[in-house]
Amino acid sequence: MFLTMMKHRLTSETMRFDPVQLETLLAISEEGTFEAAARRLHVTPSAVSQRVRALEHAAGQVLVARTTPCVLTPAGEPLVRLGRQLRLLAGEAAAALGASDVVELAVAVNADSLATWWRPVLRDVAAMPGAALRLRIEDQAYSHDLLRRGEVLAVVTHEAAPVQGCSVEPLGRLRYTPAAAPWLVEQHRRGRSVDWAAMPVVVFNEKDHLQDEVLAAHGSARPPVVHRVPSTADFHEAVLAGLGWGMLLDAQLQPGLASGEVVRLPGGRPVDVPLFWQRWRLDSPALTTLTDAVRSAAALGLRPPRP
Repeated sequence: MFLTMMKHRLTSETMRFDPVQLETLLAISEEGTFEAAARRLHVTPSAVSQRVRALEHAAGQVLVARTTPCVLTPAGEPLVRLGRQLRLLAGEAAAALGASDVVELAVAVNADSLATWWRPVLRDVAAMPGAALRLRIEDQAYSHDLLRRGEVLAVVTHEAAPVQGCSVEPLGRLRYTPAAAPWLVEQHRRGRSVDWAAMPVVVFNEKDHLQDEVLAAHGSARPPVVHRVPSTADFHEAVLAGLGWGMLLDAQLQPGLASGEVVRLPGGRPVDVPLFWQRWRLDSPALTTLTDAVRSAAALGLRPPRP
């Protein structure tokens, strides 16, 4: 028992990670290869390899799979998180001391949020001197994985359970309504409903399952014709053009209903997607300012969270 306690104490006291090595690991995760990381860091690929080997020796585990592109191992993910946290805090400390360091804010947002209620956040970040926003576009069902792997500081997600080391707060709801061009609805009308199994459908990409929820509610699978349009604005235009039916955001639906370009699908109920803001629990002024901006934008642009 005594030896076990001493071994644990020795491990906890000696496992210290070099910030330069952590920054090198972070560069590899962002650039994808040792060579690209070396170019960014202005060192040789050999120096990058040496730093990674030294970090792996300190951790006692392999941190990077030497594939193309390189892939972090599960052991590498917490060290990338640590590296990104150190980068943020060091940049803020340098800025507070009058240096011209840039504070990088890596955030994951779903495309529909970025195209609608998120827009005011961009103006708020523009007013933050020395802040550089690095956006990742990711579906709200998957963005929390980026947070877990340490690739971003904060995410818009539908995951209510906080990632370890993170805080979470509800933002509100995005509402989607099944809609289509009037002539397409008439073409596939079946009494008071439509032929869900035959009517073409538009999806954003393979991670988009909103349309599948509506189809399942009507006892149907996807029809033979499925169009993929991975752009919020172009998805809307595809539905207006009659390419297929799709789930439209409130901001897209209302003008189309008013102009007669789209109609709600008979029997199709809206789907509300709850959104949450997850961020690392860091004493970071920049991250706190960003959180305040996101909270304000959500209050104006989203339906309120459900009680």
